[in-house]
Parts: sequence; structure tokens; C-alpha cells
Amino acid sequence: MTAFQGFSRRQLLSWSAAAVGAATLPVQAQTPTKIVFGFTAVNDFASVFVAKEEGYFSKRGLDVEPKFIPLNPSIPAAIQSDSLQMGGPTPSVYLQALDGGLDHVVVGGGGMTSKSLTGVGFVARAGSGIRTAQDCVGRKIGVPGLGAYLHVSFRAWLKLNKVDPAKVNFVEVSFPQHSDLLRAGSIDGVVTGDPFMARILASGTGYVASYYTTFQPDGMPTILYTARRDWVAKNGPAVKAFQESIIEAANFIKKPANDAAVRAHIGKFIKLPPEILASMQLSPPSPVIVEKQLTYWVDMMNDQKMLKASPNVPSLIAK
Repeated sequence: MTAFQGFSRRQLLSWSAAAVGAATLPVQAQTPTKIVFGFTAVNDFASVFVAKEEGYFSKRGLDVEPKFIPLNPSIPAAIQSDSLQMGGPTPSVYLQALDGGLDHVVVGGGGMTSKSLTGVGFVARAGSGIRTAQDCVGRKIGVPGLGAYLHVSFRAWLKLNKVDPAKVNFVEVSFPQHSDLLRAGSIDGVVTGDPFMARILASGTGYVASYYTTFQPDGMPTILYTARRDWVAKNGPAVKAFQESIIEAANFIKKPANDAAVRAHIGKFIKLPPEILASMQLSPPSPVIVEKQLTYWVDMMNDQKMLKASPNVPSLIAK
């Protein structure tokens, strides 16, 4: 006697139809992978903003929440504590975090250097008389993160111009404070960028003493997208989806027809007035990071004796 003997033909047909119907029901969608991503108030994070707003993350099963972090050097610690799953430290902040013992890897990149960019520079306080690198000796200069990109690259510019960075007094000041502290005379200059630089210039609080970053070669990353190595190992599909999303976003950013949309997405996250948003220069995107780009920063930081040991660069990039 089989398992189905004793049941009516009608019962068997009913169960068969039910089984077929169950098999053809859509599979319930998996819960999107949650990623809290830390950013600072610069447009170098445009690829993340665009991927979020254009739906590139969501269509790949990611729930990415961009979270504002006032000072860039805070990002690696927040990633380590899992307050952030990913974030965008500058290359120098990232390398110093590794030097301090953290095991984080690069999953992508934000903006990159370009000799045509004038949205970053050294802005001196009105009336300070600062015009050259030599004029910075003994002065108090604000930077938006000690050891971050603008600080380290400014130190390199000073050295290039035969000035010892140790003779300059650097203080850590977040971007939104730059204009107020210049106006108050608390600092003699700031290393800053748009939109905050544009606001300072428009108010007459300061003037551009140098677009100093133009000494750097084109194509070097200014922001790295990083995560803990163990988190990346456990979340391989999510990492790949993130990488694909920012590449798609970078392609969107590169198309002139999308310029207004890109600026609107940036403005949503870093809260810019329309007139500033419309005129500021945008950093070119660099979603894929290669060894040569990281080696450039390792060499610069070694030249400034900011690392105890040189890292194994190939091992730093998530595959």
C-alpha cells in the first residue's frame, strides 16, 4: 500500500495544485544589508550620495545610511567600534589608523586630485599679510583634521617650499568653524575647501594665499572608502554590491547632463545654499583604488616621518 492509497482522486488533485501554486509563489525578498557610512562635509563623497539617491544601493540589496562625522580622524575609530560599517577617511588618516594597529581595508574611493581644481586651498585671514609658505612660520593655521589629507598635503607643500612644518602651529578646526575663527582673529589661516572656502571668500573674511594642492599629480585619492577586514570577509556580496554601486554612480557623475542632479544630491547631505552648490567645483570620482594610488600616500607620509612602518600595500585593497 503506497502512502497515497486510501485518499480520493479529488484530494490528490487538490494537494497537487496547492503544491504547484506554492512552488510558483515569489521568493520573499531578503532583508537588505544595513551599512552606516561615515562622511565629512566635502563633495568628495558624491559617489555615495548619488548611489543612495539614484537607487543604485537599494537595487543591489543594500540599505546604506550616510552619517555625518564632523572630523575626519574620528572615522576609523567609529568603524572599529561598528558604529559605522564603512566610512571615508582621508588616505593619511587611514594609514595612520593602520599604523596604530587597526586592520581596515579599502573597498573603494571618493574624490581624487586634479590640477584644475581650485575648490581647495590655503586661505589666509584678511589683514594677516600671509602670501607665501615662508609667511606661515610662527602662525596659527587651522586644519579640518590633524593628520588628515589637507593637513598632510599642506605640510608637503611647506616642505616643497623649504619651510619646516614644525615651525607652523597647526590646530584642529572643523570645516563649519573656519569662517568664524578667521573673523575672530583666533587663527591666521585655514586649509579648507568648498563649500566653506567659497563662503569665506564671499564674506571677505579671508583670501586665497595658495591653491596649494595643485602641486600634487592628478588622480591621487583624497578620500578612501574603508571597512574592517573581518566585516569585509563576512559580507563579501554586500561589499561587491557597494563597489558596483559607486562605479555606477561615478559614471553618472561624469556625464555633463547629470550635473544638476549630482549637485542636488550633494546638497541634500552637506546642506549647501543653492548659490554655493551651483558654483562649486566637483572633485572627479575615483571609485576603484589601485596600489599606485596608495603607494603615493605611503611615500608622502614616510617623507614626513608620520608612519612607524610601511604597510604591505597590496594587502590593503579588498578584492
